Amino acid sequence: MASKNFRESFFFLILAFFCLFMMNFSFSEAQMVPAVFVFGDSLVDVGNNNHLHISIAKADFPHNGVDFPTKKPTGRFSNGKNAADFLAEKVGLPTSPPYLSLKNNKNRASLIMNGVSFASGGAGILNGTDQARHQAIPMTKQVDYYAIVYQDLVRQLGSSGAQQHLSKSLFAVVIGSNDMFDYLGSSDLRKKHTPQQFFSLMTTTLKEQLKRLYGNGARKFVINGLGVIGCIPSERVKKQTEECNEEANNWCSQYNDGLKSMLKELKSELSGLSYSYFDTYSVMHNIIQNPSAYGFTEVKEACCGLGKLKAKVPCVPISTYCSNRSDHVFWDLYHPTQATARIFVDTIFDGPSQYTFPVNVRHLVAV
Repeated sequence: MASKNFRESFFFLILAFFCLFMMNFSFSEAQMVPAVFVFGDSLVDVGNNNHLHISIAKADFPHNGVDFPTKKPTGRFSNGKNAADFLAEKVGLPTSPPYLSLKNNKNRASLIMNGVSFASGGAGILNGTDQARHQAIPMTKQVDYYAIVYQDLVRQLGSSGAQQHLSKSLFAVVIGSNDMFDYLGSSDLRKKHTPQQFFSLMTTTLKEQLKRLYGNGARKFVINGLGVIGCIPSERVKKQTEECNEEANNWCSQYNDGLKSMLKELKSELSGLSYSYFDTYSVMHNIIQNPSAYGFTEVKEACCGLGKLKAKVPCVPISTYCSNRSDHVFWDLYHPTQATARIFVDTIFDGPSQYTFPVNVRHLVAV
């Protein structure tokens, strides 16, 4: 009897090990990259600003998160998931946690292995935007924080191990809109810089930050161009006709041209660097011009807010919100809905060279 029990126990032990092995095998097959590191603004903030005590650029209150799996606000400026969530899903990883949530976490060493998000609502390439928004984490500070994470990884994996880990990871950068909003709204900035000078300052500053990331192991970048920000509800509501601000759109297009040129230069200067640039402008323009092709019916009005186009008052607890969120391109006066963010990520991941170049993210992963 004892022998029989031993054989049965041994059999179940082997079976358990086999099941664990298969679970790990399946996970590693699904996981396309070791980690995703995210830098940027409110389009990809997953909760960093929740930890900035005096910041007004927060989304940790209803009706944000109404379509998130938990049905609760998380700090995302969205009705549900944002682009950072969808990118993580595409490569088989959990969403990278907010850096500020890890600073005092005893398990931080293990939590950073699959990536970290440094994105912050209100952040810009230039440091001035966080002053205008009364506290955010500008791009320079986000890269400072990443340098700390890099040292943590070196301590855990060794220098060569960390380099190998990071060289296969993705570094997503979604930033620049707040700089453009600042320039649009500041007569001082417009007196100080011509549009071309300001856009050049943005691209040269961003180039320096990308070089810093490269110096600390980054090799694969996912870079978003600016969208058609002249067509967001906060800009349309300023016009009696509710038309787009074409001056703002033209400036975004000019900046994007400079950004594309800068990325080509950077690739030629830095050995082993690869990138996928997403033409947010063209895809967003297509959606606005032909919404029904993408499943939308409302391109002007925000889903959540108050007043004309629901853009006179932001999405706050006293605001009303639409019942048909998937029909709306915009969640609030600035930000896309979960449905729009999903289209953006689907396109950058598997889209044609018309919208994502020199390669899409699926090909970038395989480089």
